[in-house]
Amino acid sequence: MKNTVALPGIFALAFSTVALPSAALAGANTISSAAFGAPPSGEVPILFNDRHVYAKPDKLEAGRVLAALVKRGSILVPLRSLFEQTGATVAYDAAKKTVDVSKPGSDVTVTVGKHTVVINGETRPLDVAPEIYKGALVVPLRVISEGMGAYVEWVPEKRVVIVRYNPVVATAAPSPTPTLPPTPSPAPPSFTPAPTATPAPTPTPYHYEAFVAGDYAFSPKVFNEVAPGQSGRNSFNIKGGFEFPLLGPTWMLEGDYRHVEYIHPANGAAEACAAGSPGCNTVVGSDPNYEFGVCPAPDPGCVTVPGYATTSAYNGLTQAYVPGFYAKEDDLDAKFAIKVADPRVYVGVGGFFKKYNYLGYPTLSGVGAGLEKLPDVDKQFSLYGSAWYYPTVSGKYTYPTSVFLGDLSGSSVNLQYSVLKYEVGATVGLGKSPLYVDFGYAGEHFRGLSNAPADTQVTAPFAGLGLRL
Repeated sequence: MKNTVALPGIFALAFSTVALPSAALAGANTISSAAFGAPPSGEVPILFNDRHVYAKPDKLEAGRVLAALVKRGSILVPLRSLFEQTGATVAYDAAKKTVDVSKPGSDVTVTVGKHTVVINGETRPLDVAPEIYKGALVVPLRVISEGMGAYVEWVPEKRVVIVRYNPVVATAAPSPTPTLPPTPSPAPPSFTPAPTATPAPTPTPYHYEAFVAGDYAFSPKVFNEVAPGQSGRNSFNIKGGFEFPLLGPTWMLEGDYRHVEYIHPANGAAEACAAGSPGCNTVVGSDPNYEFGVCPAPDPGCVTVPGYATTSAYNGLTQAYVPGFYAKEDDLDAKFAIKVADPRVYVGVGGFFKKYNYLGYPTLSGVGAGLEKLPDVDKQFSLYGSAWYYPTVSGKYTYPTSVFLGDLSGSSVNLQYSVLKYEVGATVGLGKSPLYVDFGYAGEHFRGLSNAPADTQVTAPFAGLGLRL
């Protein structure tokens, strides 16, 4: 048939035994669906006015029996075969994926994948959307009973679906009241169709994830040259990402921004001293970042400076006294990755940037690679995690001007680290809202490579809200 959906071979049941709700037997007179029991697994033959319905009604062929399909608690039947039995005309619009069934007094329109049916101009909901199954359009049984005034019954002991239609009494009423009493069920089919090879069902379309989330970092723990185990405050994380198809594979773009604040402690006030006087052995003198003071000492205000190996070789000094201050650090990494496994496992490359607000530290940057499991924010609950490694992040550190540094004053050295940045977490959906709860644990570890005063790390649990886009 041209411009229509081809009829299938045997309809095989794609799920295990499913309890049939009352909505699936709409139009089956006043008999309760509970009296008929639950539909069996496997194929469900159809009888139309005591005749078996076949792929070609005028020709009985082995393997061509047309059966109903039990799916998600409803019985779905082949639309073309049954509606043409009632004398209706069936037209399929391939561009719109709609099927229009018409006969005097009745008009029914369904759309593939849409949970509604239009009966005589009135839109009504469907529990199960019409779909293309093995080459044929199947629709919920309600469409037959309500659209054409047919009487429908499920007979468990015969394992058949019975459809009765009387064109004399059929009306276009939205909710027909069947008048035919149940009749003795006909004998089951006289033969069992031989199994035939069938194509796999069409897979569910892939949902491309897109999200953004903001989290508060609870008392991040900071270890570096200016904060020996300090607890931070006013710290937070912001992240977002999305998936997209490109040239076949699925890709993702993601950004992760982290902000941490903490105090650099110092027990004593800065001490003024003359250059070369006893105890005045800091690396630098009257600089905006550093002060005269006694170092080294058990005072956390004594800080090892970047490039200390060079200053030690020059004048034997490696520390400077730094009065207490409020430190802030910001880092961002941008990631581009390809999906390598389900669910949503990616590998890719990233760019890393870090900025400090203290002691003239430079902005660091570098590239690296990593592994990421994105959250499934379209689900009620999901787990996610990531590990990204940047082998070299660096920036130019410039020594302050000081009489203690001589020719080193104002010169620059390369400050380098390797960085491991990681995160594990979970999401919990908030009902049908696009919002979700986001929580987990994040950290970053810096290992000094060149002119670094110390290895550093920042770790913190976090929690916040996300938005599914």
